[in-house]
Amino acid sequence: MSFHQTNSSGESACQYADSKLWFRGPPGVLDKPFVACLGGEETFGRFVDCPFPAVLETRLGKPCVNFGSLFCGVEALSTDPGVLKLVNQSGLCVLQVPELLCQSNRFYRVHPRRNDRFLEPTSDLLELYPDVDFTEIHFVRHLLERLSAPKDARFEVVVQELREAWIRTTGELIGRIEPSVVLLWLHVQRQAGSHIDPIVPDAAMIEQLQPLCADVVEVSVPVSARSDALEDVLFGTLQQPIAEHVIGRSAHREIAEKLLVALRDLN
Repeated sequence: MSFHQTNSSGESACQYADSKLWFRGPPGVLDKPFVACLGGEETFGRFVDCPFPAVLETRLGKPCVNFGSLFCGVEALSTDPGVLKLVNQSGLCVLQVPELLCQSNRFYRVHPRRNDRFLEPTSDLLELYPDVDFTEIHFVRHLLERLSAPKDARFEVVVQELREAWIRTTGELIGRIEPSVVLLWLHVQRQAGSHIDPIVPDAAMIEQLQPLCADVVEVSVPVSARSDALEDVLFGTLQQPIAEHVIGRSAHREIAEKLLVALRDLN
């Protein structure tokens, strides 16, 4: 197991045996019954000293191990050799709903661990968008912005593929998790004028996954800048533009309280 401090804000990250992903540190307690909190940026808790898994641990009185990893989506969580082994040691898993855009599909490939990175288009995408130059596109969100710009029916074909691929891969991931799964469906309220994903999982998609889960907890929280809670976020001098777009300490407490009700009901 390895562990290191990641930046001046006091965040730490760690790796567990058999996994190539970096998770939020410090390393969790795995030798006694614990709750596994699996997810991306919000689970990791960027720029906050006490992300919701840590708050939940205090309120629940049981170890809640933070398996939140930055820039990862359902693909990284599904294909990393150690993640499922770790999660399947737990008594219960809280799974943050993965981002929809950051997954390989029949139109494009993403980096196996940094799922926000666009690697290459497939022949299907080249045929659908012969007018787009993909050589200078390096991130998935930039790609989707370019594809949606013409405002024509082609983008709907991509959207449908992303939805179907997401339901399939997320369902497969849940099916491979042995303990009961509580699905955490977060709605992050962004600032006016900031980037908003053109496609996100909707109620109909979540409904298809619900039979696979013990419960679905839906929470809506604002980013720090929108909630006037920027003072609750820890960041270095040059990190404020990024910190404004993450959720703060009060949002993490709200998420933990909502999860606490669901987890106590299951117990």
